[in-house]
Amino acid sequence: MPTHEAELTEPVDLCAPRGRRLSPDARGWSRTPLHRANLRGGWGRTKRWDYWAVLAQDLAISVVYADVDYLGIVGVWWADLSTGDHGGRERTVPFARGMSLPDVPGSRTLRYSHPQLEVEIRPDRDRVALKARWLERDDRHGRLDAEVVLPDGHESVNVVVPWSDKRFQFTSKHQARPAHGELIVGDDHRRFGDEGGPSGGQDAWGVLDVGRGRWPYSTVWNWAGGAGRSADGRHTVGLQLGARWTQGTGATENGIIIDGRVHKLGDEHEWSYDWDAPLKPWHVRSADGSLDLELTPRFDRHARTNALMLATEVHQVFGRWRGRVPGPDGERIEVDQLLGFAEESRSRW
Repeated sequence: MPTHEAELTEPVDLCAPRGRRLSPDARGWSRTPLHRANLRGGWGRTKRWDYWAVLAQDLAISVVYADVDYLGIVGVWWADLSTGDHGGRERTVPFARGMSLPDVPGSRTLRYSHPQLEVEIRPDRDRVALKARWLERDDRHGRLDAEVVLPDGHESVNVVVPWSDKRFQFTSKHQARPAHGELIVGDDHRRFGDEGGPSGGQDAWGVLDVGRGRWPYSTVWNWAGGAGRSADGRHTVGLQLGARWTQGTGATENGIIIDGRVHKLGDEHEWSYDWDAPLKPWHVRSADGSLDLELTPRFDRHARTNALMLATEVHQVFGRWRGRVPGPDGERIEVDQLLGFAEESRSRW
């Protein structure tokens, strides 16, 4: 069913003038990022991050730059889904010293430099460059040079999730953005995407998760995404799904992106999976059955963090989606073998 949420069409401040409370005008969702995250004060509860990922057939890559007030996190990660090989590097920065993210996401370059890890996220009008250099745990050198393209008119799911006037989150979720580039680890060189192809890279897709807000200390969330061609080959389909953390707020981060245009979904969906056996299928279904998807995982990225006030545990699985999704005109679009992921994250932060 179409969403009941208000659609915003003009730029808006996330917070009231003092930067401490959610602005009533910020509630709603938009097809492009319109919120300026003018967060001020609220130390310890304020979280800002940009998380980028690339899904490229047997390859999954991510780059994160985050400031959670008492800790900064910068990292690059990769996995070969066919062999289970994986690696990368992550650094934590006490009190996020020297790190900052702009109020308007994507408005300036993010950089981090350390002898073991260098990261640069450089945005432009129609693309972002992701560059990283790092030292693997086995002393191999790693390098990532990638671009994630923003095709003209391509839409995203941008929504404010309001737990209260003092606890709220602006999230900007991008799926099905063409990507291309190269990953080098030691002597292993992997190219992905097709820079010169008609779509800018139909076998590699970029994902972006922007977060700006003030969170409760304990949180559990689900997130899932994916991209590829519909089963009949007529459409490019992007999946953007979430659950649990939005319940009771009147907002969701659910949307289907068909040929670059968002079909916003306002209802919560039913998720079924096994935390203790994450490589079993994950299933997401809407109440009316118009969305019915199953992910068959190939790889589980299981991570635990326990640092100062922050403790998290996450199962993020990568694989292929099949099933059906609602289209913008009420039709049901079949998907099969869509590259994608799903996760549950449990956090105290």
